[in-house]
Amino acid sequence: MAPSKPLPCSNVFPSPESYVEALLDFATNSDMFQILCGGVHILDFFTTEPGLFRAALPDEWHPFLLSCDIMRLLDLLVRDDLDDLHFEPGCGPPESFLRYVRSIRDLSLAREFCPPSEKLPVLPRSVAVGMRPKKIHEVRHFAGYVEQLSRDVAASCGREITHFVDFGSGQNYLGRTLASEPYNRRVVAVEGRENNVAAAKGLDRVAGLAVTEKVRRNKKLWSKVLEIRGPGKEHDPAALEAAVKQVAGAEAFDFRPVGQLDWQYKLEDGRGHVQYVSGRLDSGDLADVLAKVEHGHKEEERRRELRCMAISIHSCGNLSHHGIRSLLLNPEIRSVAIVGCCYNLMTEKLGPPTYKHTYLRPTLQALNGRVVAESEKRDPHGFPMSERFSTYRDKGVRLNITARMMACQAPQNWTQEESETFFTRHFFRAVLQKMFLDRGVVSCIFHGQPSSRESPSPFDVSTNPVTIGSLRKGCHSSLKAYVRGAVEKLTTSTDYKQYADVMREKMANITDEEIEQYETAYLPRKKELCVIWSLMAFSATIVESLIATDRWSFLTEHESSVEQAWVESVFEYRESPRNLVVVGVKREDA
Repeated sequence: MAPSKPLPCSNVFPSPESYVEALLDFATNSDMFQILCGGVHILDFFTTEPGLFRAALPDEWHPFLLSCDIMRLLDLLVRDDLDDLHFEPGCGPPESFLRYVRSIRDLSLAREFCPPSEKLPVLPRSVAVGMRPKKIHEVRHFAGYVEQLSRDVAASCGREITHFVDFGSGQNYLGRTLASEPYNRRVVAVEGRENNVAAAKGLDRVAGLAVTEKVRRNKKLWSKVLEIRGPGKEHDPAALEAAVKQVAGAEAFDFRPVGQLDWQYKLEDGRGHVQYVSGRLDSGDLADVLAKVEHGHKEEERRRELRCMAISIHSCGNLSHHGIRSLLLNPEIRSVAIVGCCYNLMTEKLGPPTYKHTYLRPTLQALNGRVVAESEKRDPHGFPMSERFSTYRDKGVRLNITARMMACQAPQNWTQEESETFFTRHFFRAVLQKMFLDRGVVSCIFHGQPSSRESPSPFDVSTNPVTIGSLRKGCHSSLKAYVRGAVEKLTTSTDYKQYADVMREKMANITDEEIEQYETAYLPRKKELCVIWSLMAFSATIVESLIATDRWSFLTEHESSVEQAWVESVFEYRESPRNLVVVGVKREDA
C-alpha cells in the first residue's frame, strides 16, 4: 500500500528523520534561502541602487550569472549533473553557488512519477467533456490512484470504503469519473460555489449520472394550452400558468419545458452515485456533511457502515489542511489522499517571519497590506500544521506570502518563449514602480533604524503598493504600451478609484520620450531580474517540500489514530507540477 519511503527525499539522507532535521535546519538558518524565498520582491527591483540583484547575491556570483544564458542557467539549476559540468576555464560557476544549488536539490522532495503497472481506463467522452489535457491527466491518474488505495485499505482491514468525500470538488471532474464506469463509486462532492455545483450537475447529465424527473404529459391538452396562451409568449411562465388553469383537467399534468425539469440522482446497488453538499468548509469537522450522506440504509445502520475516504485534487490553501485533519476529527473518515496547491492562499499560524539579520527583513511586509493582515491572523488552521514545525527551535517555521507564491512556480517546465513572456512582464512592472517612485505616486517606506536612513540598504526600504492586476494582451508589447495601459486602467476603472486622482496628477503628463529614457536606463539590467526570478523559483521548491513534509509530520504525530502516512507523486510533473499527494490511513480501532 505505502511506498518503500514515506517521504520521497534524496538518498543522501539515511532516514526520513534525518531529512526532516536537515530541511528544517536549512530553512531556518540559510541566509541565502531566506533572501530568495520571502526576503526580496520583484516590485522593488529597481527602486534602490545598485538594486536587488547586487544586494541579494554574493559578489562572486555576479560575473557568472550575468554572463550565463538564462535557459542555460535553468538547466544548471534543475537538470544538469553538477559533477559533470563543462565550462570554459575561468567561466564556470563559483563553488559557493554550486553548493547552494546542491543544497536546494538535495532538500527538495523528488517529483518523479512512476505510472501504475496496470493500464488505466480511458475516460469516456461523456465523462471527459469540459476537461483540458492537463485535467484529463490529473483526473485519470488520481481516480485510478484512490481506487487502488481504497482497495488496499479494504484488503488490510476487511471492510470496504463506501464513499469518497471530495473536498472542493469544483465542477466535479474527479467525482464524476469515480461515479462512472468502470469505478461506479459513491461520491460526496463538497463545494462552496453554487455556480460550480450548477455546472457540475449539467455535466452529470451528459455523463448519464442524472436523469430527468418523470412527469405526466398530455399532448391534446398541451395543444389547447398553446392555443389559449397565444403566439409570442413562449418565454412567459405566467402566461403558461394562466392558460393551464383555463383548460379543464390540464392541472393534473406537467407542462414545464424540459429545461425547467429537475434532474434526479438514483441511488442503486452496483451503480455510481454523486451527491452534492453545498457549503464552505472552515475546519476538518465533517459532521454536518456526513449527516447528509445518502447511504440507502436505515439511520442506525448508516453511521456504523459509513466508511469514507477524503480526497482532493488541488484543494486551495487551508482546504488541504481541513482535508487532512478530517482523518482525525471524523470516525467515518478512514483515509485521506490530498493533493494541495495555491499555497499563497494558506493562512499563517505563527505570525510574520522573524529573521536574525536586519537585512533579511522581508520588504513585502510593509509593501503589501495583505501580507500584514494574513500574517497577523495567527490562524490555528494555517501553516504549519505539525507540532514539530510549529515549535522548531522555539520559534517554529514561518513562510510569508512571497515565499508561498513562489512555491507555486514550476521552473523545470519553463520554456524559452514562456520565460521571456513573464520575465518581460515582471521587467515592465518593476520599471513602472520606479517611475511611480520618481514621480511621487508612491513613497519610500523605511524598515531600518533612523540612523540608517542616510544610506539604507535595499532590504531596509520598500515602496507603497499599487495593485494593477491584469492588462489586455496588447499592453505587453512594449514598455510604452504597458505604462499607457496601466495608467489608463488606474485612472478610469471603477475598481481602482483610489488611484484615479493621483494618476491624473502625477502620471497623465508623462511623455513617450521619458518612457524611452527609462527603457534605455534599465533594459541593460533586465538580465538581473531574470536571474533573481529564476533563483527565487528554484529555491522555492524547498518551500513546497516544507509544506508537504509538515502535513506528513502532522499525521505521523498522531500515531495512536494514524496507522500509515506518506507522500508521493501522482502526476507527471511536466503535466501537473503540483503533483505531491499526502496520504493518511486510520488505524482500524481508532
